[in-house]
Amino acid sequence: MKKTWFITGASRGFGRIWAEAALSRGDRVAATARRVETLKPLADTYGDDVLPLALDVTDRAAAFTAVRRAADTFGRLDVVVNNAGYGLFGMVEETTEEQARAQLDTNVLGPLWVTQAALPVLRAQGAGHILQVSSIGGLAAFPSLGLYNASKWALEGMSEALAQEVGPLGVRVTIVEPGPYGTDWSGSSAVHTDPLAAYEPIREARRSGAAARAPQDPRATADVILELADTPEPPLRLFLGTYPYPVVEAAYRQRLDTWEAWRALAAKA
Repeated sequence: MKKTWFITGASRGFGRIWAEAALSRGDRVAATARRVETLKPLADTYGDDVLPLALDVTDRAAAFTAVRRAADTFGRLDVVVNNAGYGLFGMVEETTEEQARAQLDTNVLGPLWVTQAALPVLRAQGAGHILQVSSIGGLAAFPSLGLYNASKWALEGMSEALAQEVGPLGVRVTIVEPGPYGTDWSGSSAVHTDPLAAYEPIREARRSGAAARAPQDPRATADVILELADTPEPPLRLFLGTYPYPVVEAAYRQRLDTWEAWRALAAKA
């Protein structure tokens, strides 16, 4: 059955790859980007199967307008992909108020607005699948990514609650958690704080670790996302790639070990 997708951040990276994958198999896609002209190649290639929409996800009213236009144009929504987002690179102390608010506006409130806009359509259908694009950084924290981590941890918590709220209504939620991929996440779309010299050794260690880790090809995720969208009972969480497994296992083991080591003190409360 032909599906209808609503994908934010479809100008590049995962959003573009997944939009092209869905369109190439005959699905229909409402593709959004802040600069709608970046979506012209999709429209030129796929014609009426793609609806290019200008959308800044931080604008709640615009999100509602875009989702309504997509639903009116295609008649339904099957898969809503909250992909738009970016990375803020910098230590917690270095982060300005403007940078912190912008990171949370895009990575947390953006998905919230799109989800709120889509839910009346999905509830009326009694079906639909919301894909929340998180990150390995939504499960484990890393120096120089504190506010990015905060945004993705917030998205994870919101989405886990959302899944419990809308599951009985026939709407499924999956939190997609990629490892490192060769998208533009750490390139031109990234924002950097003004560095403080005190943190340079930590920053350099982080750079060295990243340089030693070859990013995976994001195109390899396309078939996985299509299969996920076709799964009748999808999981709440799905890693992309194998890199997240040992990282997240170590992070969770450390938490459990710490809680257990301090159980006696906790019990005094």
